[in-house]
Amino acid sequence: MTATTASAVLDRDGLDALVTALVAQGRTVIGPTVRDGAIVLAELTSADALPFGWGVELDAGRYRLVRRDDGAAFAHSAGPQSWKSFLHPSRERLWSADRTAEGEVSFTADEPETPSYAFLGVRSCDLRAIAIQDRVLTGGRYADTGYGKRRSKAFLIAAECTEPGATCFCVSTGGGPAADAGYDLALTEVDGRFHVRVGSEEGAELLEQVPHHTAGPDSESAARAAVDAARDRMGRSLPPVDPRDLMGASLDAERWDDVAARCLTCGNCTMVCPTCFCTTTEEVTDLTGDHTERWQHWDSCFDLDFSYLHGGPVRASARSRYRQWLTHKLSTWHDQFDTSGCVGCGRCIAWCPAGIDITEEVAALDAEHTARGTETD
Repeated sequence: MTATTASAVLDRDGLDALVTALVAQGRTVIGPTVRDGAIVLAELTSADALPFGWGVELDAGRYRLVRRDDGAAFAHSAGPQSWKSFLHPSRERLWSADRTAEGEVSFTADEPETPSYAFLGVRSCDLRAIAIQDRVLTGGRYADTGYGKRRSKAFLIAAECTEPGATCFCVSTGGGPAADAGYDLALTEVDGRFHVRVGSEEGAELLEQVPHHTAGPDSESAARAAVDAARDRMGRSLPPVDPRDLMGASLDAERWDDVAARCLTCGNCTMVCPTCFCTTTEEVTDLTGDHTERWQHWDSCFDLDFSYLHGGPVRASARSRYRQWLTHKLSTWHDQFDTSGCVGCGRCIAWCPAGIDITEEVAALDAEHTARGTETD
């Protein structure tokens, strides 16, 4: 079986054998499961923990679990977490320092054992998000070594999307429901079976360890048809404009005031976003002052102190902070990292308590920009 070309079919027992094989390799298998009224990512020891028969109902500011009749395992849209939570954890100790009675200080870098993750059920949008974070966190001069270690050991099993949610818009960001690259194995669920494509030598070796059937033409065509159909059923879309030009021409748009009146600046959108990467650091000490630790944790450009300089924050208004987030995400990210910062997963729409819709905001900015151009003419 040759990597990147081979395909096979797994039944539910084969999927469970796949998880068992990964656990036997010493990997920590992370996948979707139902907990606390949502489909979340958690450690799995068996495929039985997957959300068979569960789907989700999504809209702006709305997320609900719904029962399905077909017992599908991966027929749900993105939940509140992304794989960022494991590769780029929300809180991480960087180093500690101790002072002896003689006044000498020693520093110890924090180098915990790096887990060997296997991610099961990675959507195409999240594959793109992982690739973007690879570029951001390891592609520059100052690499995040913790992220790099975790990422280098991660095994990715994609689950191609056959049923996009109402807040999904990956096609209009240049992606789509198909897993094109970045995976070791890719699954496409059709009628209770899993069509498997191999994306790496390691993926091919794992597949050989589990019971499977060789995929025939009918299986392959059914899998492709299901994914192609999903491409035409996106719940939302960005307008067909160049967001870099639009954002640059919209710095003084009146629409920013409209969205600022609704935005709570809570930062939910940045927390659930699979590509947002901003962090800050803090030092904590014990009561004696002889032991201190530096911790890195997620930060958000919606935080009032995020842009703090001597004398106060640079972006003091909700208008300026929302504009910073959206402009960076869709425009200046290209200048820094040669890519957009949005993969169209829709999490920021579903998990915004005010129901702010990024696609609606971009469309409104585009309409205002067009109207201004018409008035000028």
